[in-house]
Amino acid sequence: MPGITAPLRARTSRRPTGLPNPPMILLAGPEKTGKSREAAEGTASEVLGMTYWIEIGGSEGTADYYGRLPGANYEIVNHDGSYQDILDAVRWAVAQPPAVEGKRNMIVLDNVSVLWDMLSDEQALYARWRAEKKAQEQRRRGPNPDLPVTVDPDLWNRAKDRWGEILWHLRRHSGPTLLLARQELVTAFENDKPTRDKTRKIKAEKNLPAAVDAIVELHALGEAYLTGVRTLHWEVTPGQSERFENFSIDALLRRMGFQEAAATRQVTEARPEAYLDEQQAQQQCPVQRQQRQGQAPAQQEDQRPKLTGDKAVELIRKALADETNPEAALQNIREQWGIVTLRQIQTRTKTWGEMSADDLITRSLAYAKGRAEQRQQAAGQAGQTATPPKHVPPTPPSTPPAQGQPDGAREHQAHEELEPPADDDAPPPPDPQFEEPPADERPEEVSEAEEPQAAPSAPAAAAAPRTNRRSRNEGLALKALNAEADVQARIRMMTVGEHLGPISETGDPAMTVLRDYLQQHRPAIIEQLEQEGQTELAAYYRKAPTVDPQIRQRFAPYFADAPAVSEVT
Repeated sequence: MPGITAPLRARTSRRPTGLPNPPMILLAGPEKTGKSREAAEGTASEVLGMTYWIEIGGSEGTADYYGRLPGANYEIVNHDGSYQDILDAVRWAVAQPPAVEGKRNMIVLDNVSVLWDMLSDEQALYARWRAEKKAQEQRRRGPNPDLPVTVDPDLWNRAKDRWGEILWHLRRHSGPTLLLARQELVTAFENDKPTRDKTRKIKAEKNLPAAVDAIVELHALGEAYLTGVRTLHWEVTPGQSERFENFSIDALLRRMGFQEAAATRQVTEARPEAYLDEQQAQQQCPVQRQQRQGQAPAQQEDQRPKLTGDKAVELIRKALADETNPEAALQNIREQWGIVTLRQIQTRTKTWGEMSADDLITRSLAYAKGRAEQRQQAAGQAGQTATPPKHVPPTPPSTPPAQGQPDGAREHQAHEELEPPADDDAPPPPDPQFEEPPADERPEEVSEAEEPQAAPSAPAAAAAPRTNRRSRNEGLALKALNAEADVQARIRMMTVGEHLGPISETGDPAMTVLRDYLQQHRPAIIEQLEQEGQTELAAYYRKAPTVDPQIRQRFAPYFADAPAVSEVT
């Protein structure tokens, strides 16, 4: 990662051992050049214990026959010819303990050319099966059975993976491994054009020569050439193929220093699957910001105090008790600890029960906003002197107010007597009681500012009760908020109950809680509309007031253009 210079993990280094690895040898040649016989004769070497012979393919079948050679010492590992059983036979041979104390076992794989042909045939059969299945699903004619089906690159990669799994297990063998392969004479190409020259090509996966420690080619019976080797025990001429006089597996092992070989192959396998673990770890616990600041994540984690459920409740309670700006104090808690951390902390309160600390902050924000609105309304009413109608006598209050104190002041005093939150509990959210409008009265889809106002000279307009006017406005606002909740739910492809589920656990939410919840979801709805190309509707929704009675009419064309369910399916 750019910007990181200090190592993030504890690490050590070591001196080289100078020991060779247990050799993996490739013995290649045309048919009938003695590859299997050389392998069978090599099992009689004094530096070997037992040899396990895994024969693949039934075209030759020489493993049993060559067992009569003098000194031959090997056992045949049976399998059913499938890839999984061949792979399990390799596992079994690698796991066998030394049959002779102090001597290692050898594995013979005869031959890998047949193995690669089998893997190629597997993918060709799968490609044809996949093409026939796709044709049936699309109700069209399938592939011609007389013509080959193209094997896509993803299938070839699958064949390479299965091939690589065989070699991966063989590299864990503590003794030598002998791989037999066919070699063919093919036309040599130059600049992608065929020439008159011939070259030898090993019939196997193309990266096999790079995976072995020595390559011996048998051009004819008794005619062996060393074309590649990795050894310091043997003086070889770089860049040339050397004739191997009196070739034998025993002589090759001794010249490669097999007696001094390490107990296991000194190699660290590449782990591409670790990239997936790295991506998942970054998503679960991002540390980029901490690393860019030059401090290890573990050190910052140790310096930061742990947050518990009780501590979170206490922090939220103190924030709500802030007389200046409780909403800002709650937001500071969220910024300080982070949403990811707060969602992992479980809290328990007497009023709201169990929930995460982040959800507790959300509910406390709604409560703080509702309490602030109540205080503003009470303060506005306290500045006015309400004059009761002359023909309607005022109802005496149940509790006599203080002398010289108006009704608005009494209402303000009632709101100021809210109980403070308990020490171990977050305060409950506001739950205003709204009066339902009369059944025969149908609210109009207009705002309060657009309603006709009575002339000052009309005494009947002044005599209308203020409480009825307020109840009617609250009913219109609640209706508009419910309409916006329905619009958001339909855009999110869910029901209104599912959309309002987080704030409806204990019943219908208060109007202030519903209003804040809808405001929090507006940015996501606007972003979705912009992605769908509804730029004008998104611009309207961005500038829409908090309570918009016209929202259902404005979104009606959008829902009318939405495809029906039958069209989608």
